[in-house]
Amino acid sequence: MSADQLKLVLYMKNMFSDLIYINSVIATELVKITENLAAIRHGEDFLEESTCTTEHDELNQEIINILDKYNKTSSEVIRMERLKKHILKHLGE
Repeated sequence: MSADQLKLVLYMKNMFSDLIYINSVIATELVKITENLAAIRHGEDFLEESTCTTEHDELNQEIINILDKYNKTSSEVIRMERLKKHILKHLGE
C-alpha cells in the first residue's frame, strides 16, 4: 500500500468514526425527544406505566455498544465516555 493510499484509508477511518459518533449523539437525543413528546401528549404516568423507557434504555445501550465497537483510539474513547455520561444524566442515574 502506498503512502497516499494509507493516508486515504486513515482519513476515511477517521471520517467514519466521526459519522458514527455524530449519528450516536443524534440517535440518543431522538430517543429522549420521543420520550418528552410522549410525556407531553399522554402525561408522565403514561411513560411510567409503559415499557417505553426500558426499551429506550436498551436502545441507548445498543447505540453505545455500536460506538464502542468502532471507536477505539483514546480521543474516540473519551468522547464515547462523554456520551455515556450524558445518556446516564438523561436516565437520572
